[in-house]
Amino acid sequence: MQGMDPAVRSAYEECRRLQLRHDPTYYWATRRLPAGVRPATHALYGYVRTADEIVDGPHRPPTPDARRAALDAWETELREGMREGRSDQPVVEALVDAAHRHALPLEELGPYMRSMRVDCGPVRIAGWEELETYMDGSAGSVGRIMATLLGLPERHRAGFGPLGQAFQLTNFVRDVREDAALDRVYLPGADEPGRVREVVAEHVARARALFAAAEPAVQAAPGSVRSGIRLACAAYGRVLDRAEAAGFDVLSRRVGLRLWDWPRVLAGAR
Repeated sequence: MQGMDPAVRSAYEECRRLQLRHDPTYYWATRRLPAGVRPATHALYGYVRTADEIVDGPHRPPTPDARRAALDAWETELREGMREGRSDQPVVEALVDAAHRHALPLEELGPYMRSMRVDCGPVRIAGWEELETYMDGSAGSVGRIMATLLGLPERHRAGFGPLGQAFQLTNFVRDVREDAALDRVYLPGADEPGRVREVVAEHVARARALFAAAEPAVQAAPGSVRSGIRLACAAYGRVLDRAEAAGFDVLSRRVGLRLWDWPRVLAGAR
């Protein structure tokens, strides 16, 4: 980032710290990417993470309507930043700069924000098609932006949609208990007595199928970025392994990554 305006450099640094604080797994996968695309990755993460904090963070607005209004304002901040070519908001400043440097398709963030508005109140996903639509917004959209940033051939960029959905679905498997505490049911049927293991097993299989569907796009990624993508895939795949090893009992056992999982993750990323 030599020759960059100090304010823009500072904005990127704020996004980097935000990613490290909130998602160290994704942060260390990002560190495997070429230096030229890391700042933009931090910026994109910073924007979507801030939207997530509006919905779920400890200082979120107190009502669903207030949260939706705050999401509207956050979307307007980016729209105005893109029009002006800059922003006083550091995360938006970084993302505007990244969008211009890398020709990012930020229109994909429209579906993302629609999915975030779903999360502003209680959530009951009724079936697989509804869940796919939600995930295509909340994760597939970000995957397609990343495909452009990482230099995938255009014919393979859509394949990063299923990859984003695979990451999102893995998170839903991992977080069934936490989501229930927030009055959210993303996996259809997970709120029915006695069905949690069955439902989790079904969605572990669906997540694995999404990873398999994305494999041609991963293979098509430039070699300089493929190791970072592989690390992320291995980390999320390990969560699915842990859920399976727990007999899909994600209510009484935590299946997120532990420190001792990382040697296996690193081996799987090669």
